[in-house]
Amino acid sequence: MKKLILSIVVISLIMVSCNSGSTNSTAGNSQKNEETAGMTNGHEHGKGQHAMLGVQGNCEMCKERIEKAGKDVKGVTSATWDINKKELHLNFDPHQTDLDAISKAIAKAGHDTDKDKADQTVYAALPDCCKYRK
Repeated sequence: MKKLILSIVVISLIMVSCNSGSTNSTAGNSQKNEETAGMTNGHEHGKGQHAMLGVQGNCEMCKERIEKAGKDVKGVTSATWDINKKELHLNFDPHQTDLDAISKAIAKAGHDTDKDKADQTVYAALPDCCKYRK
């Protein structure tokens, strides 16, 4: 009988802790959704701006370099590059930076964008797997 009661208590505690974690997660997601709800493609709403930028590259090393170059720009809150679509999704504070500044930073890292072309010397220094020009 003691084992049954102990099992019920343990299961109850597990369920309570799972439910409380779920509640916090839901609250966090709700807050996150409120923050990103005002961000649309290329438009400013409230806390930030979302934009997409075409960026050339080939591999995971390119992805890391491109995203790092984007995130290193003051005011950029997120940068995610889609390898297949060659698109960089950005969230940034338009009071601190703009798409032109972000594009220039990525080009300085060796990757052509829709707006800027990387310097040939910087491009040539990329690893062979990262070279996308023909």
